[in-house]
Amino acid sequence: QVRLVESGGDSVQAGGSLKLSCIGFGADFSTGGIAWFRNPPGKERELVSLISKEGVPRYADSVKGRFTMSYEGNTMYLQMNNLKTEDTAMYMCAAGWRKWGGQDVYDYWGRGTQVTVSA
Repeated sequence: QVRLVESGGDSVQAGGSLKLSCIGFGADFSTGGIAWFRNPPGKERELVSLISKEGVPRYADSVKGRFTMSYEGNTMYLQMNNLKTEDTAMYMCAAGWRKWGGQDVYDYWGRGTQVTVSA
């Protein structure tokens, strides 16, 4: 049974930095297929970053150059620099990527950690 637990969310001012962590109990992130998503208030969930099964990182255009995703063993990280007010969201980690019906599916999800960026 895999369980993901995020931490590191906080309230910061615009321009600040945060580092989110996600511990995967019963997981091994070295095989890739992991991601960070976020739920901004009043908006749909969006993909922030992922590391593919081939180990290739990808980022949403809105965070390129500011966010860096990494992992070590059963912990994944999201380093967020130069935060903007529009980065305010609940951030969730996901693992266990697979293709199902042509869609990208993640089998395991954390509950999220709140990031609030004020002007």
